[in-house]
Amino acid sequence: MHHGMYSPLRARVCPTLTRRKKVALAVVIWAAILLPTVHAQPLTLSVPKAVNTTDNSCYVDGLSEQMNCGSISVPEDHDQPEGKHIQVYYVVMPAIKSSGKSEALLAIAGGPGQSAIENAKGFDQMLTKVRQTHDVILIDQRGTGQSNPLQCVGDGFASPLAINESDFDAREESQKCLDELDADVTQYDSLSALRDFEAVRQHLGYQKLHLYGVSYGTRMAQLYMRHYPEHIATVTLDGVVPMQQSVLAIGDAIARAFDLLIQDCSNNTLCHNQFPQLAAELDKMDSELAQAPKISMIADPRTGEATQLTMTRSKFNGALRMALYSPSVRALIPHAIHQASQGDFQPITGLYAMSMDGAGIAMGMHASVVCAEDWQRLTPQLRANISQHYFGREMLKTFEKSCAVWNMPAVDSSFSQAIASDIPTLILSGKLDPATPPSWGEMAMEKLTNAKHFVAPYATHGVAYQSCGNNLIAELVEKGAVADIDGECLNKDISRNFYLNASTVEAIPSDTDTKQAETALNQ
Repeated sequence: MHHGMYSPLRARVCPTLTRRKKVALAVVIWAAILLPTVHAQPLTLSVPKAVNTTDNSCYVDGLSEQMNCGSISVPEDHDQPEGKHIQVYYVVMPAIKSSGKSEALLAIAGGPGQSAIENAKGFDQMLTKVRQTHDVILIDQRGTGQSNPLQCVGDGFASPLAINESDFDAREESQKCLDELDADVTQYDSLSALRDFEAVRQHLGYQKLHLYGVSYGTRMAQLYMRHYPEHIATVTLDGVVPMQQSVLAIGDAIARAFDLLIQDCSNNTLCHNQFPQLAAELDKMDSELAQAPKISMIADPRTGEATQLTMTRSKFNGALRMALYSPSVRALIPHAIHQASQGDFQPITGLYAMSMDGAGIAMGMHASVVCAEDWQRLTPQLRANISQHYFGREMLKTFEKSCAVWNMPAVDSSFSQAIASDIPTLILSGKLDPATPPSWGEMAMEKLTNAKHFVAPYATHGVAYQSCGNNLIAELVEKGAVADIDGECLNKDISRNFYLNASTVEAIPSDTDTKQAETALNQ
């Protein structure tokens, strides 16, 4: 599940947050990468007292104005307060019109495994209206960004275009990753991170928070609603992962998104005329690559230099899957599929290169969350459902091995119960979402008595970044209620035509059209 600008935080006087890239273990660990009716009493989560805190001014990559930054020291194991401590970093983007309000908005990143601070520019742009009157807080969740990141750097990844993912063993690579981490990975689950979030709120002195969570961040927001409702003013869940759902069920959402893409192209005259056999070409490529990878020389999309490409089934489908997250990149998919079916892998490689850095995911933290909260809740029926699609089968095979290494204790069964709350809550779903479909939004609504769910027909994942959803969030924060919020603006058609070649969405003239045009010009 997806959004990322990447830069680490350095807690010094006026530090500048600069871009850093790491090669993730994404070649072998890839996911989002998403009951009983009795409401269980929430667990009592004690909050550590902030110690060894730092508070400074800082600059965040992509933003010119000065921010407030800092960190607090928290126990790695909250049940062992005298044991090892880690630093949890945060940035406060101050309100434009400072009014000394006791409320702020906490923006929570997705993944699981993305850094909120490294996404500061995107959050700032999307929450511009909220920032007029409210501070916006970004916290690097434990295991991400600068908060003791569980990031794995593998050997032999120097040429990601040339590697064959089937040569990697998920169990072996997971063990290598675990061995190089200076952390007790069992302490990097969502509930442990939630205690950190609440400790940051107390340290900063805000009485209440407005929550905005996107993708996996919606899980953190829902847990906040469950365990600390007295400190929450409003909640926005954008691309929601309901507590009742395992993220491993994302395979159905991906398959649905591909079906919608094929349908949209078929219903678009220009796209259908240019790519009349799109579904067959997609099936053809998937079948051929399932038999063996295709090796060729191409121009590296990042450097332009000639390089070997080993086009595998994993690369091909993974590139298409990630392209589904963005409406503008989604428009390139039919052309990329068609060219691949003709033996030209340059366009699909361009799509693949966009996510070669692992989408900013700290893969160790990703594994801690999924293995503790999603893997162990799989029932035989859910496994069977997940196995119906390629992505689901691959995820099951991968996490079967990696979770055995990570050895995470399972969360309590109450973790997966629907959130029961009367906190004003806005749920946003994109009809075209390849990760968290609208049906998941309906599932999250089960016990929310003061909530509205809007589906944006032209949006993919992260509705507030693509539509008027950001205005609805600002309205919710201002009013503190959902009753009068109208989602009609989400119906505005923001779609774009599919690319018919590498550079245009216009119809490509046929030879006959060209001759007719030449004749007309000569008359």
